[in-house]
Amino acid sequence: MIGRMVQGVWKPGAVLPSEVQLAAEFGVSQGTVRKALDALAAERLVIRRQGRGTFVAEHDAERALFHFFHLVGEDGSHQLPGATLLSCRAGKASRDEASRLEMVRGEPIIRVRRTRDLGGAPAIFETISVPADRFPGLGDEGTLPNTLYALYESRFAVTIVRAEERLRAVEAPAEAAGFLDIAPGTPLLEIDRVAFALDGRPAEWRVSLCDTRHHYYLAELL
Repeated sequence: MIGRMVQGVWKPGAVLPSEVQLAAEFGVSQGTVRKALDALAAERLVIRRQGRGTFVAEHDAERALFHFFHLVGEDGSHQLPGATLLSCRAGKASRDEASRLEMVRGEPIIRVRRTRDLGGAPAIFETISVPADRFPGLGDEGTLPNTLYALYESRFAVTIVRAEERLRAVEAPAEAAGFLDIAPGTPLLEIDRVAFALDGRPAEWRVSLCDTRHHYYLAELL
């Protein structure tokens, strides 16, 4: 079933055939189809709506907030940060970018730099790297939306389904400190994230430097 999503046969937001139809199409029992759909729903790849059917999940602000953004306020409040684009430029993949994105060093890449606001003040300085061949023309309009994963999905047919994050404490470099209005060397939380698409390939490398004086990283362990 995931193959159908990767191929674009089942697009984000589309309703899937019924369990009976899927069972006939794949030559399996209806029970096997139900288990497969349950597994996809658990991975948030499909959404089951009572009385309406099963739909291919699509990125929206709510999914971006609760599935991929983990900074919360000191009072536990959860809000999607705003974004201010600093630059979006084409370049050649560095050694680190090539390693993280499973590319060859020197291959075309697009780099995005932006700040993100929480509570009306800049709190995150981000550097984002993506393969140019998967996102041709990204940022050509001179602007980018706040939730990039929704753009990846709607414009480039790249659906982000999971991410791996590495966290550590770092000192604020001068550039980030200037944009975050803090002193160079101030402790920051670095979130190093590689996001993976439906086909299992890494689609984005994002390094977020976060000022956590008024926020903390919340991880729910199930």
